[in-house]
Amino acid sequence: METEVKLTKLAGCAGCGAKVGAGTLVHLLEGFRTHTDPRLIVGYDKSDDASVYVLDENTALVQTTDFFPPIVDDPFLYGQIAAANALSDVYAMGGEPKLALNIMCLAQSMDDHAVQEILRGGYDKAYEAGAIITGGHTIQGAEPIYGLAVSGFVHPKKVLTNSGAKPGDVLILTKPLGVGVLTTAAKADLVEKSVLDRIYRQMATLNKAARDVMVKYPVHSCTDVTGFSLLGHSFEMAQGSGVSVHLRADDVPYHAEAYPLAEMGLIPAGAYRNRQYAEAGVCVKGKISRTLQDLFYDPQTSGGLLFALPEQDAQGCLDELQQSVPEAKIVGYVTEKQEFSIYLE
Repeated sequence: METEVKLTKLAGCAGCGAKVGAGTLVHLLEGFRTHTDPRLIVGYDKSDDASVYVLDENTALVQTTDFFPPIVDDPFLYGQIAAANALSDVYAMGGEPKLALNIMCLAQSMDDHAVQEILRGGYDKAYEAGAIITGGHTIQGAEPIYGLAVSGFVHPKKVLTNSGAKPGDVLILTKPLGVGVLTTAAKADLVEKSVLDRIYRQMATLNKAARDVMVKYPVHSCTDVTGFSLLGHSFEMAQGSGVSVHLRADDVPYHAEAYPLAEMGLIPAGAYRNRQYAEAGVCVKGKISRTLQDLFYDPQTSGGLLFALPEQDAQGCLDELQQSVPEAKIVGYVTEKQEFSIYLE
């Protein structure tokens, strides 16, 4: 169902497209005094998806938070998507989410039913993930916002970060791109309902199945592809790992309907921020259209996992992955550090 007041009309930006640009964040976090602790094995110094703190030799705590304005008008679906997006950061670290807290801002025009449905959507996805929502915090403001603060657990020796990719690795991506372009075009009623239903299902799909397969293999590095786009997150992985990432443009999955819309210029503002952040580190080889490049800079909401693993394990992992995540594909490979961080081929 839809609310009387359309949720997306209450927000200036939608979903992960509302994120502050990665380049801006780097400058905002410069120069802070912070405590050091040998048990903190992942902090914000390498732009990872979550922090990781070792509790004992068998257990590390994974903590993250994510929230954003409405990307759909159905409040239950909005709650599902926002929760799936927040839970994804724990999966990207190889962990399992266990506890969560609601983060919510209510616009004055929202009725009680809409609020309850957003929360119900979040609880639905937390339940599916095996996590428990134990409370949270709600305020009133100009725009609706919903998300979760999530805690999970992982074995300290099995933590996956975005800075562990090794030369010779193969890259796998588990969800197709184009969500930002399609949701932008949807505001102008330029996207068919069947296409919207497809991307809504994708955004509401947990990365749990992908994570459960991924951890069976010797994965070196992982991140989820969200607001900073495929190229933005790949750039962070390349820089953090001290390698170059090569993406084969023809192999990267995206929703075909997004291409003509991007060609028309229906590009979310976040894509321009992502290009500004990463473009200097990207070398475009061959005839790759500006439109396709735009799709690779497109901010994704509740996007897939991008992970690096040895070449000899990649096909076996992909074959198993495609049984539950059929759109997963091998999209590139990793080499020693070259002149550029990213090569789009």
